[in-house]
Amino acid sequence: MDKPRIIKKYPNRRLYDTEISRYITLVDVRDLVMDAVPFKVFDTANDTDITRAILLQIMLEEESGGEPLFSANMLAQIIRFYGGTLQGAFARYLETALDLFARQQQELTQSWSDTTPLETMTRMAQQNVELWGELQREFMRAAGFDIEHDRGKPSADDGD
Repeated sequence: MDKPRIIKKYPNRRLYDTEISRYITLVDVRDLVMDAVPFKVFDTANDTDITRAILLQIMLEEESGGEPLFSANMLAQIIRFYGGTLQGAFARYLETALDLFARQQQELTQSWSDTTPLETMTRMAQQNVELWGELQREFMRAAGFDIEHDRGKPSADDGD
């Protein structure tokens, strides 16, 4: 993997890209994200990694610009996971889901010319069922439920 590009944030709130030796804007950082260029942003005042804060700032600008990606309901649901017992599991779930979505989007684009659209969509649907099932099992295990063990037990509705 490539070494991440280092960007320094100075007290005057300016961002300095050490690779190209010049000041850049948040739009430039967004372009790095869009081009999948790995980078880290450090605050020069205390040398802390503020990459997440910069990414959140870019997201805020994107959300307030045109058509938002997140509805108010989605944001409220995400906020409810903060500090809860499932915060870590939820973060892994979202990251895995986004990785899967990006991979499938790329696969769809690449295979569209190789196979018929129906074959491609059928294969992807089968993969999704398997992957989402595994994600759900992991999420439930993280929540403290033993799905595999509970499957063998009769439920209260079985009349046993």
